[in-house]
Amino acid sequence: MGSITCDRVSELKAFDDTKAGVKGLVDAGITTIPQIFIQDHHTKYKFDDKPICRDPKISIPIINLQRIHKDSSLRSQVIDQIRSACEEWGFFQVINHGIPTSILDQAVDGIRSAPTLFWKDTLSCVMGRDFSNPEDLPEACREIMITYNNLMWKTGDTLFELLSEALGLDPNYLKDIGCVEEMTIGNSYYPECPQPELSIGIATHSDPGFVTVLIQDQIGGLQVFHEDQWFDIAPVPGALVVNLGYMMQASVC
Repeated sequence: MGSITCDRVSELKAFDDTKAGVKGLVDAGITTIPQIFIQDHHTKYKFDDKPICRDPKISIPIINLQRIHKDSSLRSQVIDQIRSACEEWGFFQVINHGIPTSILDQAVDGIRSAPTLFWKDTLSCVMGRDFSNPEDLPEACREIMITYNNLMWKTGDTLFELLSEALGLDPNYLKDIGCVEEMTIGNSYYPECPQPELSIGIATHSDPGFVTVLIQDQIGGLQVFHEDQWFDIAPVPGALVVNLGYMMQASVC
């Protein structure tokens, strides 16, 4: 077992040293994936056998945030929709959220351009409201990540205000207790795998933080577990997927 572990560590280091990522393997035209990505009986993630609902008429709610800062009646309707979505799904999508679709598309494209055990490339950065170290970001996606970061803080503030009001609290409650002090931008790219039966992109999981805001590309693949079955979340151009994390779970009377 010791030699296997050493071999695996050596392989991981050699792969990491290339700085090319999984995308680099795909661009090189490989037809057989490296051993470190194969989910054998030691590393295989267990998936449940729950059914997948493919009914396109059933999906998480899509909530329109347009004019919520100008129309109090419309804002009340949106708060009710968010409350209902959080109670039933813990997920919803928002449109007209203030971040242009072109910026979302550039953010996705930037990560594909930037140089594990999962068949994916990941770039994770802790960003602040006044991010002052642009040189810490890869040049290929530096400009778009800073632009996206600045816009997401505004959208995040709005989402936390609406979530506070959905809980029957003051709009600034969640911000005042520190829920919006830090943001981690996690970027994941899942290139096509030549042997998908041997590896996985990501395992089933729950998010630990307060809220996850996700950009999907138009390929799809995201699913949510609801009422003992899996549901596809169909990509909506320009939409953001909002997912409540463990720290935001609450019972709303």
